[in-house]
Amino acid sequence: MNPPQLEAMPTWLESMLTSELALLVLFGICILEGAMMLRFMPSELVVPAALALIGSSIPEVITIVAIAVVGTTIGQVILFYLVHRAGREYILEKRWFPVTESRLERFDGWFDRWGGIAVAVSNSMLFVRGLLTIPAGLSEMNGRTFLVLSALGSLSFQSILAGLYLIGGHLLIW
Repeated sequence: MNPPQLEAMPTWLESMLTSELALLVLFGICILEGAMMLRFMPSELVVPAALALIGSSIPEVITIVAIAVVGTTIGQVILFYLVHRAGREYILEKRWFPVTESRLERFDGWFDRWGGIAVAVSNSMLFVRGLLTIPAGLSEMNGRTFLVLSALGSLSFQSILAGLYLIGGHLLIW
C-alpha cells in the first residue's frame, strides 16, 4: 500500500520516478517548481517523494538534494529574467501564473524592506517559496546576486525537507 501522498501523485509521474530516468525527471520537475509552474503536486512533496521512490541512502539523498537545488534555481533564474524583461503587467495578466495584484504588492513590500536577503529567506518558507522572484526581477538586482540568493534559499528548503523525511520517520510521506 502506498502512502497517501504517493497515491495522490499522478501514476505517470510515479512510474517515471522509479525508472532509469528518475533523476532526469526529478530535474525537470524541479525546474518547473522553481519557475512556479508545478501544478500536479505541492513543492514540499517533491524531495520527499523522490527520496521515497528513488532511495534514501546518504549518496542518494545528496544527489537528490543537489538536483533539486540546481533545478529549482534554474527555474527561478528563468522566471527572474522573464519578469525582468516582460514586466509586472505581463506576469499579472497571464492565467498560468499563480499570483494576484494584492499578493504581489505584499511581496513587493517584503522585498523593499528586506532587499535581497528576502529572496533567500522566502525560498526557505512554505507557501511563499519563490514569490519574491517577481519583485527581484522587477528591481535593479543583479542576475548573479539573485542566482546565489536563490540557490542558498533552495539549498535550505530542500535540505530541511530531506532532513525531515529522514529524521522524522518519513513523516512527510506518511
